[in-house]
Amino acid sequence: MKDARLPAYMPANLAPSSLSQSILPWTWAPQFTGLGLGQVTVYVGQSSNPDTEREILDRVGSYGRQLGQIGDALAVIMKRVDLSGLSEEDQDAIDELKDQLSAIARVKRRAARARAAAR
Repeated sequence: MKDARLPAYMPANLAPSSLSQSILPWTWAPQFTGLGLGQVTVYVGQSSNPDTEREILDRVGSYGRQLGQIGDALAVIMKRVDLSGLSEEDQDAIDELKDQLSAIARVKRRAARARAAAR
């Protein structure tokens, strides 16, 4: 029998020349259902009453929205209350909160500018 040898170089096309896959959840998830997005479930921690938790998220707002409103209200209070008698530890806590609120405001402004520029 004749010796059949393969060429030293044998091109193989094992992968397609173009490959793309969307990972945006709204392009593959059938629908948003409660705290789950299609087949993906968002774990929001333990709750003594998960049904109430879902209703709050549906009717009141996301955790981010709730925290944002709390932060806005605290900023108003911090402007109007005399904080000069605080201990160093308490003042540090207030300063950290002010820094976070300022950082959040910067991100919101940047996002608003990007949305306006995209129009």
